[in-house]
Amino acid sequence: MFYYLFTWLHKAFNFPGAGVFQYISFRAAMAVMFSLIISMMFGRRIIEFIRSKQIGETIRDLGLEGEKQKVGTPTMGGLIILSAIIIPTLLFAKLDNVYIILMLISTVWLGLIGFLDDYIKVFKKNKEGLQGKFKVIGQIGIGLIVGITLYFNSSVTVKERVYSSGPKSTSIDAALNQGAEYKAPKYAKEETKCLKTTIPFLKNNEFDYNSLISWVCKDCYKWGWIIFIPFVILIVTAVSNGANLTDGMDGLATGTSAIIGTTLGILAYVSGNAVFADYLNIMYIPNSGELVIFIAAFVGACIGFLWYNSYPAQVFMGDTGSLALGGIIAVFAVAIRKELLIPILCGIFLVENLSVVMQVLVFKIRKRTKGLEYAKANRLLRMAPLHHHFHKGGLHESKIVSRFWIVGIMLAVLTIVTLKLR
Repeated sequence: MFYYLFTWLHKAFNFPGAGVFQYISFRAAMAVMFSLIISMMFGRRIIEFIRSKQIGETIRDLGLEGEKQKVGTPTMGGLIILSAIIIPTLLFAKLDNVYIILMLISTVWLGLIGFLDDYIKVFKKNKEGLQGKFKVIGQIGIGLIVGITLYFNSSVTVKERVYSSGPKSTSIDAALNQGAEYKAPKYAKEETKCLKTTIPFLKNNEFDYNSLISWVCKDCYKWGWIIFIPFVILIVTAVSNGANLTDGMDGLATGTSAIIGTTLGILAYVSGNAVFADYLNIMYIPNSGELVIFIAAFVGACIGFLWYNSYPAQVFMGDTGSLALGGIIAVFAVAIRKELLIPILCGIFLVENLSVVMQVLVFKIRKRTKGLEYAKANRLLRMAPLHHHFHKGGLHESKIVSRFWIVGIMLAVLTIVTLKLR
């Protein structure tokens, strides 16, 4: 909203300082500040309101250290995160941008699914919450919306790289090393629709989903959306559930999401800027730079929420926050064509997911082959997800969270390095 107001003031009255709202960097900085203010200052009021309604967390008895102290801690704090994301985005982003609209829809959609789950747990006193099949249906629904929008919407385009005649080089470094004249690649004037995405660690690192189906027939090349849309649904569901599983310790999911969000912000900025995209030899996605404002609000909301969620937590985000955080990360990565980097960037979520799958799978195999008692006595992990395995092993909760953050930072650095490491 402020963007349109100050743009009008700048054009109509040449209002001093109003032109600064044209810069993405400035609006992103303002989005961070506002999200921090909302989450930190108004967060306490929301926590007090939740506590007044006696909306406390019901803790399952898992035999973990410090577990009993968490009983009654206010939950549904994800409302703080959602507010701190949505409000700054509405204030500072271009609201006619298809990517911003898609991110806002995804945030609200997944937030509502999580809210329903928490509502059933807290108010209906049903520890199971929303049935798993309904969660999955909701995740499939938003994945379908995202996939269809990114494929069919005319505003979702890329600019293909073209080269001038003569010696060609994909980078200045390569030209110098090969002793060839550097010819800077240019982007085509016309924007095109395609299903290309980024593959890490490869020199010509663009992959077209259409190629997966082009072998069927000549006319099938443009039917790549048959593979793309289900893949988007899979990514959204997997990452959303991964964040949900990671939300088992004070500050773990929040801090990890902030690290991931910061990395995605860098990737969005360079992908939406023709100069940086050209220099890094990556795909240029027009209008995607506006996503930096959204992800800035996302990071600010996560950091602000840590003020209350770090150990010992004064509030839990609940599924209202965790499902939304994971879904936002997944949709954002797909929007900037970096979804194949998710296994690296979201390595914490991936390992948490795999730890649960492997724990159940190994237990079932051992139960079938050697009996129930043997399976119970010889589990793969002390407890799943993985963070509970370490907690059960005697490590303090805050130490586990800190170490997971360190690993998350290492994965984030590796993700950024893939821009040049090919």
